[in-house]
Amino acid sequence: MTWNSTFKQRGKPLARTGFKRKEPGAFKAQLDRNTQTLTRKAAMKTRRKRVTVADGAKYLAACRGEPCYLRVPMVCPLNPNDETVVPCHENSLAAGKGMGIKGSHMRTVPGCFLCHAWLDQGKALRVEKGAVFQLAMADWEPVRARKMGLQTQEAA
Repeated sequence: MTWNSTFKQRGKPLARTGFKRKEPGAFKAQLDRNTQTLTRKAAMKTRRKRVTVADGAKYLAACRGEPCYLRVPMVCPLNPNDETVVPCHENSLAAGKGMGIKGSHMRTVPGCFLCHAWLDQGKALRVEKGAVFQLAMADWEPVRARKMGLQTQEAA
C-alpha cells in the first residue's frame, strides 16, 4: 500500500495569506454585547454560615475527663477511669445528621470506645440506639450545664 493510493494528493499547495489587523471597534462592540448578559438579574443571596469546630468546641471540651454516659448493657465495661471516653454524636436526622454530615455538637454525650462503636457501627436497631442515646442525654445535660455554667432547660 502506497501513500498515493491511500490518500488523495493535493493538486495545489495551500495559499498563504498575510496577517490582517482587525478593525479597532470590533472588540468593543462584542464586549458591549457580553456585558448585558453578565449583569445580575437579582441580588446575590447570602450563604448560610458553615458550622466550624470552634462553634462546638465548648461542647466537645465538656466531655473530656467524664465517665461513659451511654452505658450500653452487655457492651460497656463501666470503668470510671476509662481513658477512651470521647464525645459521641447523635445519629438521627433530628440532630442534623445526614449523609457525610456529622450531627450537631450540642447533641453529644461522653461515651467509651466500645459504646461509641456500638452506637455508630453496631448491628442494633436504630430505635434501640436512639433510646440509649436519649437516656444518656437526659443524664448528661444537667452535668454539662453545670460544667459549662449554663442554665438547664428545667430551670429556665
